[in-house]
Amino acid sequence: MKILIYGYGKMTAAMVEGWLRAGMDAGDIAAYNPRPKDTAPGVSLTTEPPRAGFDAVVLGFKPHMLGDIAPNMQDIVGPGTMVLSVLAGITLDQLEAAFPYAKAHVRFMPNLAVALGKSPNVLAARELAEADRRAVTELASMLGSAEWLEDESLFDLATALAGSGPGFVYRFIDALADAACELGLPADMSVRLATSMVDGAGALAANSDFSPAELAERVASPGGMTREGLNVLDEGKALKLLLLETLRATADRGLELSRLAGKQA
Repeated sequence: MKILIYGYGKMTAAMVEGWLRAGMDAGDIAAYNPRPKDTAPGVSLTTEPPRAGFDAVVLGFKPHMLGDIAPNMQDIVGPGTMVLSVLAGITLDQLEAAFPYAKAHVRFMPNLAVALGKSPNVLAARELAEADRRAVTELASMLGSAEWLEDESLFDLATALAGSGPGFVYRFIDALADAACELGLPADMSVRLATSMVDGAGALAANSDFSPAELAERVASPGGMTREGLNVLDEGKALKLLLLETLRATADRGLELSRLAGKQA
């Protein structure tokens, strides 16, 4: 599959790194960006508008720019080309309106762990041919996992969890380390311990037959240290309520980005 990255930013660069890590030929990936940028070895980047001839075009620019950029892309997004959009908030309706002649339109939401092949990738499309669905699933699986949503109305919420989620985890690691530091541990040790702990806990959760809730109970002995800490987090469902508001605000921003893009079109 010949892939064009249209807009070479942090996310699309990480996707390229992940695909190469998984064994994709660098010669099958090209990138366009209006300003020069360094790319992975073997991946060509042009600052001139590219020509047609790609099986898939990955949209990697800012969502609000869709209305300005799409008209200039019609020559390269024709009946033989799929559009894979990593643009937060941009709906399938908006993609279809922007690229009416494309072979298919797919919302594709990864996170930066694609570079390591460890991203949960949320996907949505309409009336996608089975062969194209398999091809997109394979592309996503090379970067981690492929999670297809049949109800597009849930896409912004799934994006808030899987796409924005790493930012929340990083904030948690930082807060946990900062709290340990305030209580007396050296700052550098606090960060190392918190980061390593989350790495191990995440790996265990991903490979365990137990749910995260069950794992929490298994490490919390009655009357023990962990149970006392969990009691603080569980009091009044404070942690759950905080994360409920966090995900709601993040998902709502996706809707706002969609509206802003519609105004620009």
